[in-house]
Amino acid sequence: MEKGKSDMILMVDGQDIMDRSIYFDLEHYLYKKPICIGVFGAAVYDSWSGTIHTTQYMIENKRDAEEILYLAEDYFLRMKEQGRDNIVTFSGNNDFTVINHLFNKHSIDLTFDEHFRKVDIQKEYERRFKKNIGLKNLERLFAIAREGEVMSGATLAKTFSRIMKDRDYIHRMPPDKVERILIYNEQDVVNLARIMNQWQEVSLSDVENLEGILLEEKAEKLERIRLEEEYRQSLIEYSEIEDGSLSTEHIVPFGG
Repeated sequence: MEKGKSDMILMVDGQDIMDRSIYFDLEHYLYKKPICIGVFGAAVYDSWSGTIHTTQYMIENKRDAEEILYLAEDYFLRMKEQGRDNIVTFSGNNDFTVINHLFNKHSIDLTFDEHFRKVDIQKEYERRFKKNIGLKNLERLFAIAREGEVMSGATLAKTFSRIMKDRDYIHRMPPDKVERILIYNEQDVVNLARIMNQWQEVSLSDVENLEGILLEEKAEKLERIRLEEEYRQSLIEYSEIEDGSLSTEHIVPFGG
């Protein structure tokens, strides 16, 4: 990824922090409280080579649930030593809540606020446009084509729950499922860097245009659901009529 011009990238407190940032996202499992980190994902941008370097750790069993925390701590501290003192997320409060809870549970002494400045892309968007948006629509706004499929949090949580409860489950998982999970997480962190790099390329008119498209798509979806429901009801009614005609008794007077 070639670095954008200084007037195109997202400046934080008047500073270009592209090279000094960790782009961070977790896939995790919660049940009333944080249970584990399923995938730790992070990326850094190297302007000299124009490349984004990603690092990912994924648990394979319950034992890994603690090990992944030490790997995460080591990663953050190494990046801080390299001068990367910003952590960029999208709606990162949940991720920080999870990792802080698990760090405290396992007596890992890393306080993010003491070592890093947190930059939340969603909040930066709200500050600029006075509107809210999800990451997938933000990627769409910036014309960023996401690789792989979009996965729901519920699907990921169910997978990590099984991994935690069954140490052999990971070996029964199709390899392509593991790959899909890792690609999904990788795209989350890589696209944060891409969005920062193109920040000023979109305008309020672009935002309003996307909002109009999304409203049209929502209306079309609702209409499609309505038509499908009408069709389903018509099949039910037709079936009831058919059943009724078959069960109707025809009384013929005896002897004419």
